[in-house]
Amino acid sequence: MGAPMLNRIRFAARCAERPGARDEHRIEIDGIDLAELARAVERPFATAEGHPSIAGAYSGLDPADVLPPSRHFLGESQGIYRYDRRTQVLGCECGEPGCWPLVCLLEVSDAVIRWSDFRQPHRSSNVPWRYDDLGPFVFEHLQYEEALRSASGGAA
Repeated sequence: MGAPMLNRIRFAARCAERPGARDEHRIEIDGIDLAELARAVERPFATAEGHPSIAGAYSGLDPADVLPPSRHFLGESQGIYRYDRRTQVLGCECGEPGCWPLVCLLEVSDAVIRWSDFRQPHRSSNVPWRYDDLGPFVFEHLQYEEALRSASGGAA
């Protein structure tokens, strides 16, 4: 029995491309944008509700709020980015953090950082959307922190 396969994460700050838009961060897991991974899981639920376009309709959060020196992605999120024990990892494409959040349990140990139990809080009251096929993702702690530092221009 071998060690579990580790995922690789990349955080990338993206400058706004149009006037009035905000900067955002993007997250890639094993080279695939997290919003695309979520879209594949959400599509059947969104289609069943008659709104296929809402599947994966996410953008990144404001880099100033979530990238170092913030400890948001190290399990210390607060305020609008916290949903009970879950951390918001993506927000609505409209730019409002609480509008359409994708949240998960973010667990930090010395060796690994684990993202699991993804949820879309606004779809829990109707027919719940299930995220069993999204994650869990397990990242080597040092690679994860290096990805955060890289995205924030080296800030620790």
